[in-house]
Amino acid sequence: MKDSIKLSKRLMKTASYLPKGAVFADIGSDHAYLPCYICLRDNTAKAIAGEINEGPYYSAVETVTQCELTDEIEVRLGDGLQILNEGEVQQVIIAGMGGSLIKTILEEGIEKLTRVERIIAQPNIDARNVRKWFNQQDFIITNEAILEENGHIYEIIAADKNAPDDPYKKDEIDKQLLFGPLLLKDKSEVFYKKWKHEYIKLQRVINQMKCAKIRDEVKIIQFERELSWIEEVINDEGNPD
Repeated sequence: MKDSIKLSKRLMKTASYLPKGAVFADIGSDHAYLPCYICLRDNTAKAIAGEINEGPYYSAVETVTQCELTDEIEVRLGDGLQILNEGEVQQVIIAGMGGSLIKTILEEGIEKLTRVERIIAQPNIDARNVRKWFNQQDFIITNEAILEENGHIYEIIAADKNAPDDPYKKDEIDKQLLFGPLLLKDKSEVFYKKWKHEYIKLQRVINQMKCAKIRDEVKIIQFERELSWIEEVINDEGNPD
């Protein structure tokens, strides 16, 4: 049974940031594959799998039952962090959603996070929104990863409550929120690939905005600033090209 649960590359990396003996919630659990994977390999781990819709909820219940993990994993139906009681988990995973939605889930359930030590987020887009929320709530980024799978590039961010080493530099916070403070330190091939693509997209957006009948000058200035950051990053000495 241990080998019957196969995770995608992005979820394997997400799961790798859980400590041994984790007591965690997986919000938007998608068949509860990740909690089952963890609990089959770590008999000291406990999990709550949350789903907002009935179909995925019943699929998650079925997976947990088939894996004989009903004592280790509880599947709950509900919205975001509202499925949790205050203080019952130490880690939270939210994976496979947009950054804006992840931020909303965290914000709306902030009272459930009083004893949460680590949050692991895997936003499909807009990781900056998640980093901003972490920074505002004193969750310090301790791990970041970027990887490519099936033609998509994903970022994974793990943040700990009041960790001692803040990775941000005060004069570069806006730039680091965009790229990821740890990803900027160790730029991988996938990192460069992502930002070359984003550079072309942003150029196109700026050109369209400049041709608009009503120009949003504030946005244009902001985007041109970000474009210069991206240009600086993709043209640095570490770029494999």
